[in-house]
Amino acid sequence: MATGNINLHTVHHQKGVGMIEVLVTLFILSIGILGVASMQFVSSFSNSDALNRSQSVMVAQQISERLRASARVSLIGDGLVVDANYFNEDIYNFGNLSCDSSASAYDCFCLAVPAGIPDCSAGQCSAQEFATFDGYEASCSAVSANPTVKLDVACDDNNLIDAEACSTGSRLSIILAWPVENWQNIDRQLNEECNVDESEPHDCVRLDVVL
Repeated sequence: MATGNINLHTVHHQKGVGMIEVLVTLFILSIGILGVASMQFVSSFSNSDALNRSQSVMVAQQISERLRASARVSLIGDGLVVDANYFNEDIYNFGNLSCDSSASAYDCFCLAVPAGIPDCSAGQCSAQEFATFDGYEASCSAVSANPTVKLDVACDDNNLIDAEACSTGSRLSIILAWPVENWQNIDRQLNEECNVDESEPHDCVRLDVVL
């Protein structure tokens, strides 16, 4: 009987939740919320990187198909070559165009074909004009998803003494590069090919083609 009285007396004096329990609960809840926020932050970076890379891969493949479609039989060697204008850096990234407004490159140049770009959609263009048109359309495709991406097409010429700018059998390199950020103080493992002459970290997609 005495034991029963003691238990009732103990229960009678346990009222509410103590301040320590509240603080511990808030501390644990705060850690959980910070963890979820960190996961969302990392996920946003990962999704952005994946989108940039996927779009750049598609653009690189698009350019390679245009290069193959525009290739002609070499007048010097036994194989295919493309017009030298494809290796003119001014036809990419809107280097041959200017915009009077502060709008994005896509809004400035891609909503309508600028006057300085030949419209070769009907197929009535010279080889040089096709190169200019292809460079313009590829640049628009590149910046449609990532305004910071830069496009470059180069040739590792295997015969420097002939008259062709890019001799038959040479390797054509299509590179799309864009700046990236580090998160959570974790340094990225940067690709050296993406960071030639760059002052800040870049990621890139590279596609090599031999015609």
